[in-house]
Amino acid sequence: MKTRLFIAILLGFFAPIGLSGLAQTGGPNGGIAQSLPKVELHIGHATLNTQVAATPAENEAGLMYVSHLPDNDGMIFLLGRVGVQTFWMKNTLIPLSVAFIDKNGVILEIHDMQPGDPSVPDNELPRTQSESDQVAYALETNLHWFALNGVKPGDKIEPSPAALAKTP
Repeated sequence: MKTRLFIAILLGFFAPIGLSGLAQTGGPNGGIAQSLPKVELHIGHATLNTQVAATPAENEAGLMYVSHLPDNDGMIFLLGRVGVQTFWMKNTLIPLSVAFIDKNGVILEIHDMQPGDPSVPDNELPRTQSESDQVAYALETNLHWFALNGVKPGDKIEPSPAALAKTP
């Protein structure tokens, strides 16, 4: 009986919580992943299963508290304005790569980002800023996903992120 209870406790502690393989712990809403629309994106020969963050609140939460992101999962951010964009790794537990994308769905830049130190005040966390002022969307993946899948600046995302904003 004690062994079964111990195993049940262990399973409850280590079981991933979340949607589409996103495991989150310790975050808002008890660490449960955002319940966001999902879409399959194609970039060259690569396919990426993504959650769509469309509102300012969804964009702000992003992949905070995610402790595991499956190999071909990510999150696309519909940013609401075209311009220079800045991302930070507040409460982000895993290293990520981010692609900054123009209004036509073309990747402009790709940057790697490391988790922030939770002991560092928010205003001192490192930020990743686009060089381009033509960024309308951003796509976060596991660190080096773009390089591992032969995705580079100039590649186009299908379907276009602009079409994602129009889907319910």
